[in-house]
Amino acid sequence: MQRQQSMQRSAQPPGHALASGTLSNNALHPFTRSAENSRLFAYEQQVKQAFSAIEPFLQRLSAMQHEADFEARAQQLASSELGFELPATLLVDSWIKPLDIGQLYAWCVFETFRSMSDDFFDSKPLADGDDAEFQAFLEQCGFHTLDVSPCADGRLAHVIRYVLRLPYRAVRRKSYAGAMFDVDDSLQKWSETEMRRYREGYPNQADAPTRYLKVAVYHHSSSQPNCEGCAAHGSDTQRAADAALERLKDFRQAVENSFCCGASIDLLLIGLDTDNDVIRLHLPDADGEIDASSYIDAAELHQATKSASTSGAETVISEYLKAQSSSLPSEGMVQLAARLLCGNLSQIDYVRQYHSGCYQDIGHQECFIGMGIGFEEVQLRNLTYFAYLQTVEEGAKDMDVGIKIFTGLNANRGLPIPVVIRYDYHSHVPGARARAEGRCHQMDAALRSRFSEYAERGLLHTLLMVRDCSNDAKAETVGSSLKLNEQVAH
Repeated sequence: MQRQQSMQRSAQPPGHALASGTLSNNALHPFTRSAENSRLFAYEQQVKQAFSAIEPFLQRLSAMQHEADFEARAQQLASSELGFELPATLLVDSWIKPLDIGQLYAWCVFETFRSMSDDFFDSKPLADGDDAEFQAFLEQCGFHTLDVSPCADGRLAHVIRYVLRLPYRAVRRKSYAGAMFDVDDSLQKWSETEMRRYREGYPNQADAPTRYLKVAVYHHSSSQPNCEGCAAHGSDTQRAADAALERLKDFRQAVENSFCCGASIDLLLIGLDTDNDVIRLHLPDADGEIDASSYIDAAELHQATKSASTSGAETVISEYLKAQSSSLPSEGMVQLAARLLCGNLSQIDYVRQYHSGCYQDIGHQECFIGMGIGFEEVQLRNLTYFAYLQTVEEGAKDMDVGIKIFTGLNANRGLPIPVVIRYDYHSHVPGARARAEGRCHQMDAALRSRFSEYAERGLLHTLLMVRDCSNDAKAETVGSSLKLNEQVAH
């Protein structure tokens, strides 16, 4: 193994990234899945352009508010450029008072998210039909559950479906600032998983020789390592890696101390360069131990295998891993690592092909904060800052980081910070929906109390949603800080 501040958002013209970074097929790595890259890019452009259209639209709206037939023209413009109409109460009397751009901005962000969310569950644009195949492969590798905790930074939100090219429904993803996941939450999920294996034989039988695999994903920036790395760790890459590894060890120790079965836990540490989506894979040795300073670099793998035969890609990569490793992990871990790296090779070419090898938005450019439990539909880079939590108090650090980010992105420019509060629930559990709604309102009140100055100045707006995740339903709106007569529940 090898040893080794926020700019203002601006809308890009359609096809900008494609035009600036297109590679010929001959320049692609032989393992790259070009058709999948094209489909993923089309979805990324569709969603990102919908959000990036909001500010230019509002700028034009502000400039035309004193023109004749303003309300009718505003609604026509909104329908054609954003795909929905605006609340009439925010447009009336515009001839005698300024438009409330803050509320209009929040409304547009929330409405764009709701439209994106509905389309995700209706059309399933990122589904690949490989859930069952991947689960079978995972068990073949000796694991029954893949539980991934990336940093809450929006630049890692696409780590499952894009960076690693995994079926998102077959992987547990829960994000925390600095990848510092809640050990108690992970312990509870481990217990729940093992109980289901004993009682239901799901995802496999309890006597199957498989283990629970916990993964932490930290990040860094190769172009601006001192200021665009992980804010929770002071943009110190080694510190971020060490802290994530320590949290993984804490989780394993928690299982051993509580249930005397540490052998049922395996660990994996991944580093992500948010400039270009190249991963570092910190593989465990034969004893299951990980060295945070030792890793396989996917960019070097890309270079080393660019002339390889297209047949048996994962086998080629497995042989590469064995050649690079002084102390091999289990054969199953090598197989899984090969698959992750193979997927990342496609993502490396994706960034080279459609983003000129490096994302234009090196720093934070998220559009809203997502807090609570859920957000399966957010699988895109730099769209959402995540704060997975049950209460604002327990997730105070994550929320403080998020508000700090959006103070630079929005509040300092006079735009409100949009926060979507969401709780998913299982309808087969009695009273689950009511509890989910109650948590949304409790979270909303606690958020406004903690950041009261923002709320009082109109610089914090919230959308409250719940979703029945037991039947693949769409999310429903149950409240909002935007008190508008025309607001329609979804």
